Amino acid sequence: MWIWIGIGTAVVSAAVLIIAYVCFRMAFYVPTRKPITDDRVDVPEGKAYEPYREDMERWARETRALPHEAISVTSFDGLTLRGKYYECAPNAPIELMFHGYRGHAERDLCGGVQRCFKLGHNALIVNQRASADSDGHVITFGIREYRDCLTWVAFMTQRFGKNARIILTGISMGAATVMMTADQPLPDQVIGILADCGYSSPKAIICKVIRQMGLPVALAYPFVRLGGLLYGGFDIESRSATEALRNSRVPVLFFHGEADDFVPCEMSRENYAACTSRKRLVTVKDADHGLAYLCDPEGYRQAVREFFDESCT
Repeated sequence: MWIWIGIGTAVVSAAVLIIAYVCFRMAFYVPTRKPITDDRVDVPEGKAYEPYREDMERWARETRALPHEAISVTSFDGLTLRGKYYECAPNAPIELMFHGYRGHAERDLCGGVQRCFKLGHNALIVNQRASADSDGHVITFGIREYRDCLTWVAFMTQRFGKNARIILTGISMGAATVMMTADQPLPDQVIGILADCGYSSPKAIICKVIRQMGLPVALAYPFVRLGGLLYGGFDIESRSATEALRNSRVPVLFFHGEADDFVPCEMSRENYAACTSRKRLVTVKDADHGLAYLCDPEGYRQAVREFFDESCT
């Protein structure tokens, strides 16, 4: 009997490990990326983005053609992270910009560069770990990425000096990344955070996606978390944007589309409610995920201008 119990235990354990590994690969793992060597332009797929495809492709090509400086930093765990710096004007405020889940800087942030230039801001767009030409194969939903953000901030303060004015900007997972820095001892050069359609916590967005897939959260989520722990070496519940915002040290400007079908607008409302620093929430009625600026560019720019005006002068 004990032999059969041992065999049964081994089979169950193996099944748990296999399922956790499959979840890890689906949620967190990114294989080696091929560099873009031609004129291809990568834009998000989906019906919501079709009306804006031409604008996004044009922005990507225009941003490619702008003069820029390639920059790299080394993460706390030894990865080389790469970005591009676009200067609109010397000594202008700089937006340090982070893209979304399984995206990359050009795809998700070329419109942000265009917006920055219209506002007279400089832009440093970065490829997060496990994206494009940055090193790594594991996405951690902000758990490690927020520490990468702090590494970029340290680089910028050294590079641009004590009079630099830095806005930490992110979209989707990038927004969660920058919000997770809100309770950290940021240098005085960081004048605020711009968080566009960010989620409240890694757990919350993963559970939302599991429900959307028609799977039972109580059964599936533990395997996703276990996959991160065993094969990625991180705990998806170790940090959240909402918790960081409860002790926010800098002003935070929130944007979210009310028609967002991926990250519910309610998550930004939750983050806004938790934030203890100066704050403003701007929602755009018919905007889907990541489309607030495309739906209302002038209103978006005006909100940024008003919110950061005092700090940027």
